[in-house]
Amino acid sequence: MKAARFHARKDIRIEDIPEPELRAGAVKIDVAWCGICGTDLHEFLEGPIFCPAPRHPHPLSHEESPVTLGHEFSGTISDVGEGVTGLAKGDNVVVEPYFVDGTCDMCQAGSYHLCRQMGFIGLAGGGGGLSEKIVVDARWVHPIGDIPLDEAALIEPLSVAHHAVARSGVKAGDTALVGGSGPIGLLTAAVLKGMGVTTIISELTQARKEKATSSGVADHVLDPSKENVPERVRELTGGTGADVAFECAGVNAVLDTMLDAVRPGAVVVNVSIWGAPATIDMQKIVLKEIDLRGTIAYVRDHPAVIRLVQEGKVDLKPFITGRIALEDLVEQGFDTLINHKDTAVKVLVHP
Repeated sequence: MKAARFHARKDIRIEDIPEPELRAGAVKIDVAWCGICGTDLHEFLEGPIFCPAPRHPHPLSHEESPVTLGHEFSGTISDVGEGVTGLAKGDNVVVEPYFVDGTCDMCQAGSYHLCRQMGFIGLAGGGGGLSEKIVVDARWVHPIGDIPLDEAALIEPLSVAHHAVARSGVKAGDTALVGGSGPIGLLTAAVLKGMGVTTIISELTQARKEKATSSGVADHVLDPSKENVPERVRELTGGTGADVAFECAGVNAVLDTMLDAVRPGAVVVNVSIWGAPATIDMQKIVLKEIDLRGTIAYVRDHPAVIRLVQEGKVDLKPFITGRIALEDLVEQGFDTLINHKDTAVKVLVHP
C-alpha cells in the first residue's frame, strides 16, 4: 500500500510498504481522510521530535525512522480482530492515536496522556493515517455515527482544543483571548464559543482572520500588526483584561502578548508545540499571579467531542480549506501550510 514516510528532516517520501496485518484485540481501518497537523510540519522542518530517530526505537512501538505519518484521521472498519466487541465491519470511526504502557504511575492514575513512555500513532510508529490502511487496538477506536468522514478527520484536533479548554477552568460568561487562528486556535475558539465564552482572536494572516470571522467562532478578531492587542483586550473587557488566554502559535511574541493581555490572577494555557525554547518574562507572571499551564493532547475527550459535533454545537465544515491526494502531500500540502499559510487552514489528505 502507499504511505507517507518520515525519513529525516525535510525528507518525507511516498512509498510502497506492506499492508498491516490484523491482530487480536484490534481492527483494520480503511483510511478516508487524514489532516496535516502543525506537529507534522514541525517534524518536517525541525524533526525528529516525536518521530524516533534512527537507531533510537520508541520503547512501545519498537520502531525507528522511517515511520508512517498521520494522526488526525477518519476511516471505515474493514476487518475486526479476535476478542473485539462494540465495533463492527463497516463502522465509520476516528482514532485516539496513542501508545501507552498501561503500567506507569500516570497510567495507573488514569492520566494515560501523561504516560511515562507515551507516543503517538502516526509519529512514534504503529502506522499512520497518511496511508491506505492501518491496524489499531480497539481501545483507541471511536465510532462517529453519521458525522461525514472528511469532517471527522478534525475530531482529533478538536479533542486537543477541548482538553486545553478544560485545563483552563474557563466558564460561561468569561472572556478568552486566543493567540493564533490556525486549526487549533480556531477549534479552541469553537469550543469556547459553544460554552458561552466571549472569544477574542489575535491573528496576522488574512485568510485566517477571515475564517475566524466567517466561521462565527470569534466575537472579535484583532491584528497585532495594526493594533496593540493587550490595550484592545482591556478596552473590550472594561479595563480588566482577559480571564483566560490560549497560546496556539508557538511564537514568542504571541506568548508575551497573552501574558500582557490577561487580567491579574488569570490563566494562560500553552497549547502549541514549540520548535525551539521560549523566553518568558517571569516578572509578568509574578506581578499578576498568572497561572501558566501546559496541555498535551487529550484524555477521555473524544466521546464528549463527538457528541458536540453530533449535536451541532461545533460545525467543522468551515475549517476544511483543501483536499489533496497522498501523492501531493509535500508539494500541495506541506508547502502550502509552511510557505502559503495565509491561503489555507486545514488541508485534508485522501490516501
